[in-house]
Amino acid sequence: MRVVIAEDSVILREGMVELLTARGCEVLATVDDADGLLAAVATHAPDVAVVDIRMPPTHTDEGIRAAVQLRADHPEVGVLVFSQHAEPSWATRLLAGEASGIGYLLKERVAATADFIEALRRVAAGGVALDPEIVSRMLNTGSRPLDRLTERERVVLDLMAQGHSNRSIAELLVISERAVEKHAASIFAKFDLPPTAADNRRVKAVVAYLQESRA
Repeated sequence: MRVVIAEDSVILREGMVELLTARGCEVLATVDDADGLLAAVATHAPDVAVVDIRMPPTHTDEGIRAAVQLRADHPEVGVLVFSQHAEPSWATRLLAGEASGIGYLLKERVAATADFIEALRRVAAGGVALDPEIVSRMLNTGSRPLDRLTERERVVLDLMAQGHSNRSIAELLVISERAVEKHAASIFAKFDLPPTAADNRRVKAVVAYLQESRA
């Protein structure tokens, strides 16, 4: 897995380099600002970029804006936002386009190195990895499509948004995989997502509730 890191904290940046290298990843470049991120991705064409949100010069939303631009210019590159700030609106901006190969994790909530690496690999492979805290804030906004879901469907959607497979959800909830499939089908129907050969309805369901919760 080939990685570019955008993080303005030297300690965190160097720590991630050591961590990823030890796990067999190839760190192609490290940068400390948004312009450097865009340039590094254009030059090295990584599988995935790890991006902080608040970077120079204003330390507000440079990282998320660069991530959105990166998704537009290089949709084949996964983007994992790794921040200490839990802001659902930023997740919405990131997921507003083609919602694949995207992640948003909170630094203080990553309890194990293996979890971070697994999420990074999932995003690099085109999957989605959202921190449960981000998902919870979205689910608690009371938007209309979410009001159609049962309590169990909300839990299933929460886990789907975190990137869990049907089998994983079944194991976590101690139900059958078939039951998870039925819950997922109900969620898709309530979000008006008809089956198609090309579309990933799991991702579209996540995008749908993020967009509705912003409205």
